[in-house]
Amino acid sequence: MTSRATWGDVFTTLTDRSHLVVGEGLSAMLDEAVRPLGLHADVLLIDLGQRVLTSVRVDPPPPQSVEGTLAGRAYQYGEFVAGFGDDGRRMLWVPMLDGTERAGVVSLELGPEVVDDLEFRRRCWTLSGLMGHIAIAKLPYSDRIRRLRAPRPLTVAAELLWQLVPPRTFATDNVCVTALLEPYDRVAGDGYDYVVDLDTAYVAVFDGVGHDLAAGSATALAVSAIRNARRRGVTDLAALALEADVQMQAAGVLPRFVTAILARLDLRTGELRYLVAGHPHPLLLRHGHLVDAFGATPRPPLGVGEHAAPVEEAVEWLEPGDRVVFYSDGITEARGADGRFFGERRLVDLSERAELDEVSAPETLRRLAAAVLDHQGGLLQDDATLLMVDWSVTAHERLLPSVAREVTASTPPSQRPEKVRSSAVGGFRSPTA
Repeated sequence: MTSRATWGDVFTTLTDRSHLVVGEGLSAMLDEAVRPLGLHADVLLIDLGQRVLTSVRVDPPPPQSVEGTLAGRAYQYGEFVAGFGDDGRRMLWVPMLDGTERAGVVSLELGPEVVDDLEFRRRCWTLSGLMGHIAIAKLPYSDRIRRLRAPRPLTVAAELLWQLVPPRTFATDNVCVTALLEPYDRVAGDGYDYVVDLDTAYVAVFDGVGHDLAAGSATALAVSAIRNARRRGVTDLAALALEADVQMQAAGVLPRFVTAILARLDLRTGELRYLVAGHPHPLLLRHGHLVDAFGATPRPPLGVGEHAAPVEEAVEWLEPGDRVVFYSDGITEARGADGRFFGERRLVDLSERAELDEVSAPETLRRLAAAVLDHQGGLLQDDATLLMVDWSVTAHERLLPSVAREVTASTPPSQRPEKVRSSAVGGFRSPTA
């Protein structure tokens, strides 16, 4: 590129070079592409536990915590955060998504001639989106990036399950699905699955009995059997569960079994069909408050129900804006030092608080998982899975930065929209402050 480089040149260069770049070359590729625009750049990837952001450089600096840093604030709130580096350099941290999956943050150092205005931020948002797609596309081919994403080595069972589950977050303009697994490095029997088509969203949460590789293998078999049947066109939830029963018994995994809940949401009408297989019932939150729902009789866990009396799928009707929280018993049965369980009530209270804070669905789950970990002294004794479905036409907006809101220089700072206003170094404030 010449000294008169344009943003079009930057995007062309990145797209062309991305075909052959290896994972550990992402930051160098981005930095070289944006230099003619007076910028220096770095790609910071989030770890599986969503605790630290790590630079994808050959010689990376120490990771930055998600809590208490400007880069972490950009990740948590999905907003642009402006500030200064240690030597007074102007900096801008941009959330980096792969679709709607939070991949990390792009860090930009702004040269003296760079004007940080609305048009500049729109370009930066496109830049970070392109880098998010490239970074996640390179993930399967780079052990180094995988090590960055897992600061604590994974067990074999955890490796198996992380290869099995889909990305943690997916959203359209009328639904948001997000999930997590903890402890990310030692998860054994828990898992989740989902798929979203034009008019239907299918979700499921699984919990294999035990805390070893055999538990993970049983869960992997159950997920794969149901996924295979679903992709062959089977839609009835009872039939999907029966497919898991048959395949698990044929594979001889008994006496292992897997509890599960399967659900299918009609995105046009709000009809939610579900089937409980020995698993905790989900929670329905409406306007931030718990609603009495999901009282259907469960069937036996997967793997032992082939000869049991059939249980038909049940139905709940959602209203626009409803949130459904699916979880495994590792959440509610996490026991604190005082012997008390984390409990369903605490899960509901924290979900309501996150709703009041107006944070995104994936950030809500991250905070819930942190609360469960804190309750159990930072070390979970059982696998814990959370999956949240928001049937909403606005939930996706919290996943994306509000760069489209123009802030003019004539508008007093106190009247500027909070989500557009930049953060000052050390001056963290809640978005609702």
